[in-house]
Amino acid sequence: MTDARSEASTLHGPRRYSVTHVTEYTYEDDVTMSFGRAMLRPRATPQQVVTSHDIAISPEPDVLDESLDAFGNFSHYLEISQPHTTLSVTKTATLDIAWPREDLRALDRWSVEQAATALRADTSLDAFERAAFTMPSRNVTMGEAEGRYARDLLPSAMPLGEAIEAAYGRIHSEFAYAQGATTVTTTLPEVIAERAGVCQDFAHLAVAAFRIVGLPARYVSGYIETTPPPGKEKLEGSDASHAWASVMVPGGRWVDLDPTNNHLADSRYLVTAWGRDFRDVSPMKGIIFSDGSSSTLKVGVTVTRLP
Repeated sequence: MTDARSEASTLHGPRRYSVTHVTEYTYEDDVTMSFGRAMLRPRATPQQVVTSHDIAISPEPDVLDESLDAFGNFSHYLEISQPHTTLSVTKTATLDIAWPREDLRALDRWSVEQAATALRADTSLDAFERAAFTMPSRNVTMGEAEGRYARDLLPSAMPLGEAIEAAYGRIHSEFAYAQGATTVTTTLPEVIAERAGVCQDFAHLAVAAFRIVGLPARYVSGYIETTPPPGKEKLEGSDASHAWASVMVPGGRWVDLDPTNNHLADSRYLVTAWGRDFRDVSPMKGIIFSDGSSSTLKVGVTVTRLP
């Protein structure tokens, strides 16, 4: 039997990772102009140090500019004017990770309602951040169906630590993980009705539930270390981007939780960016000019733990 304390220490101890994220578009006909926005450079956080980072783009862009968005994420803008039928963007990074173990029982000193009241009254918190992560957004809607689900999931009198456990535990148990069950246009009421989705949907649902009961919450985009089946080698490019939720607790601290995998974030979690919802942190988006009517997209992600 594995000692629980030893396992917790391993999951929350320091780790180093390399990440490679390859995005490749292939077009039916020449693209004569391409304008894109990439959000691939990982950000520094209290749990994460970025020791190296690089982005390689083919064909070479005429314009490549890096800036920070309103939430402090790195954003790359690119323009390509030479005709091309393939666009390849490769991101590589090395990260040092160490997530502390969260004491949810210590958060039980507040109920959900008391925590929301305390956060509203705390004038030391950034007003923009608190407002942005409490209001509805394009993918995190707060209508009737979402409200009913949120109030059942997170009753006002529930202790805060228990509420966070309920958010990741119940979403995990009540919703089936099903690739292809949803698309980027699927709404939260549809996810609630179908009881199925992927990590993006479950993160949006958890964020919506927290916001509805008055707790600021944000959508986090990044990666999680995965392991191959016993006896199998890990294949290059076999990982994927991941998404989870983060909720603000009294004092302005953030607690990250993963409804897809039924636990809090730990040292297997690598952060790229955070925002109101997926649209704020999409890895790649843009506009192209072409006579072709179709294209294909291939994405390969490899997350490797280093010695």
